[in-house]
Amino acid sequence: MKILHVLTTLDVGGAEMHVLKQVRGQAARGHEVRVVYLKGQGTLAADFRDAGASEVRHIAGGLLFPFKLRRDLSWCDLVHSHLLKADALTAAAALLNGARRRLISGKHNDEQVLRRALVSRVHGAIGRVPARTIVLSDHVGRFIEEHGRVPQSRQSRIYYGLDPAPFEEAARSVDRAATLAEFGFEPEDVVFICVARFAPQKAHEVLLRAAAEARAIDPRVKLLLVGDDPFGDGRQRAEAEAVRLELGGSAVFAGIRRDVPALMAASDVFVMASRWEGLGLVFLEAMATSRPVLSTNVSAIPEVVVDGETGRLVAPDDPSAMAGAMVDLAGDPELRARFGAAGRARVIDRFGLDRMVDDTIAVYREVTGAS
Repeated sequence: MKILHVLTTLDVGGAEMHVLKQVRGQAARGHEVRVVYLKGQGTLAADFRDAGASEVRHIAGGLLFPFKLRRDLSWCDLVHSHLLKADALTAAAALLNGARRRLISGKHNDEQVLRRALVSRVHGAIGRVPARTIVLSDHVGRFIEEHGRVPQSRQSRIYYGLDPAPFEEAARSVDRAATLAEFGFEPEDVVFICVARFAPQKAHEVLLRAAAEARAIDPRVKLLLVGDDPFGDGRQRAEAEAVRLELGGSAVFAGIRRDVPALMAASDVFVMASRWEGLGLVFLEAMATSRPVLSTNVSAIPEVVVDGETGRLVAPDDPSAMAGAMVDLAGDPELRARFGAAGRARVIDRFGLDRMVDDTIAVYREVTGAS
C-alpha cells in the first residue's frame, strides 16, 4: 500500500513521535510511505527518512496547498492527516482532487479550540470529509463527537503503542549518579522529570509552583524540565517563573534531548501538570521505564495512568495538591517502586507497538478495500 501522512509540523511532540512510529512500522511491513508537513523547523525530517519514509517534504499551508498536494494524492492509495490545520487543508485537497474516500483523519488530542461554537460548526463540516477518523482514546472520541461534531459511528479508537525495549534497557544500564551530575543533582535527590513542549496545555507554571511548595517541606525534591517551545516564548516564561520562585538549581531546563530514556531512568518520578491530554505518549515512556507517574485527572490521562496503582492523579491547576503528592512520593521509595512496576506491566499488556501499527493498517484496508 502507498501511504501518505500529512502533519502540521515535524517538530518534536507527542503526535509527531506517534506518527514516526507508525511510519517505521508501516515501512517495515512493506508499505511505501511519504510524509508532508506544513510548517515549523522540520526537526524530525531526518528521523522520518531513517524510519523508512521514501520522501519527506514541506508544503506551506496556504491557499495553494490543495493544488501542491495533488501529485502526492495521485500517488497514494491512502492519505492520513494529523492535527487540525493539516486536517482542514488535507480535507480541502481531498475534495478538490477526488480523494475523499481515501482520506483518514487522526485525532491526537482534545483540541480545546473546538469548544468555540464557530470552530465547532466548521469542524463539523470538515470532519465529515474523511472516510474515517482515528482517535487515540475513548475520551478524545467523546470530545470529538461533542465538540468536533464527528459521530462515534465514523470513528475508530486505536491507543498509542510503544516499544518498551529502549526504556527497559535504559532502566537496566543507566549510570544514575553520572547522569544526574550533568544537571547539578546529587544521588540522594529525588528527581521529578517532565518531558513536554512548553505550551499552556502543559501548565509548567503550576508544576514550578508545586515544586517550590514541595521543596519547602522536602529539599531533596528536584525538577528536570526537558523540552522547548518552537512556536513561542513558553520556555522563557517558565524560566522567568522559576526565577520568581527562587528555585535556582533545583529546577533545571534541559531543552530538547535525544537521550530521554536515560533521563527517565535516572529520574525518580515522571510529572506533568497537564490541563488536557489526548492520551500522552510520554506517560507510556515513563511507565515503560518503570517510573511512577504524577499528573492530573483530566481528559484521557486516567485511561493510561491508574490512580493509586501506577501513579498519582490530582486536580488540574492546583499546585498545592501536586506539591502534596510530590512530597508523598519523595518520601516513599517503596511506593515509587510499586507504582513503577505496575506501570511497566500495564504498558506491556495494553499499549504495545505492534498492536497499534497492525490495528491502524487494518483500518486503512477497511477504508480502501485492500486485501
